[in-house]
Amino acid sequence: NMNFLPGIWWSLPLVLVWATPPVTSSWWYMGAVGSSRVMCDNVPGLVSRQRQLCRRHPEAMLSIGRGVAAWTAECQHQFRRHRWDCNALERGQRLLGRVLLRSSRESAFVHAISSAGVVFAITRACSQGELKSCSCDPKKKGSDKDSKGYFDWGGCSDNIDYGIKFARAFVDAKERRGKDARALMNLHNNRAGRKAVKRFLKQECKCHGVSGSCTLRTCWLAMADFRKTGDYLWKKYNGAIQVVMNQDGTGFTVANKKFKKPTKNDLVYFESSPDYCIRDRDVGSLGTAGRVCNQTSRGMDSCEVMCCGRGYDTSRVSRMTKCECKFHWCCAVRCQDCLEVVDIHTCKAPKSAGWISRT
Repeated sequence: NMNFLPGIWWSLPLVLVWATPPVTSSWWYMGAVGSSRVMCDNVPGLVSRQRQLCRRHPEAMLSIGRGVAAWTAECQHQFRRHRWDCNALERGQRLLGRVLLRSSRESAFVHAISSAGVVFAITRACSQGELKSCSCDPKKKGSDKDSKGYFDWGGCSDNIDYGIKFARAFVDAKERRGKDARALMNLHNNRAGRKAVKRFLKQECKCHGVSGSCTLRTCWLAMADFRKTGDYLWKKYNGAIQVVMNQDGTGFTVANKKFKKPTKNDLVYFESSPDYCIRDRDVGSLGTAGRVCNQTSRGMDSCEVMCCGRGYDTSRVSRMTKCECKFHWCCAVRCQDCLEVVDIHTCKAPKSAGWISRT
């Protein structure tokens, strides 16, 4: 879906560009192939540093486009059981922009996961030889030692340091122009997202020797699946710390003295989130009318919580499922098609449906 973020598409010969207009002091991303100068000069809202990087590394823009797909899918997965489900990316024009106008926990998460997505995509592109400016991690050469003994660095270690460096230069460029509280918040959460990807870098090894014994090993470093980063940042979202600017304007202090001071790994936010119960353009809320809820759950996806106390409708639907599956030697699983009747519960709309706008 090309419209999963508020954006502008141009179709030029051999050029496909996607970019989001600036949202406060936020970021934008795009994928591109073709004339870097034409492409980069026609994207609105870029600061000079971003245009320079775009012209210098046009092939990286396509990788960033893949990163967009990765982080939006992950955002939607993590929020799938919540009132704000990150699907404003698909269903509402410029609604994500409205969410980001607020200094809320949702905005903090989006900045962190999107920054992480750029790191992941650029690092992966380096390892796959898609970028001229980088390759495998050049520092992972020669011999080394771990808890299992000595080993040789081989294969292609993911060049996570380059991915972080590029993402920091590109994503943070616009934020670094401002010295206001929101810019500092975004920079903090961007960095937390980048650090999260590196947190799950893991060592993989291949054994050499008689009968596969590990007398000799070749090892390399590889990023974990992006879901690991998403799950970690989701925990940070749930434990995000509300902060206020300190008196000299150089950092944060906790809004509630009962909570710990945020670390570089924590997500921070300034203002409380709306409840997202009703459709409200000003806060980027689609509301929960029509959302499927879980009648037996006691969590955020329960009909009571998801429907904000408005009640829900129940409809009985029939669907085909695989059943009576049997394993056959060797090696297949064969199933029958069964008709299953299930109840689907969807949230009722508020009595006065429609968009709310305070402007």
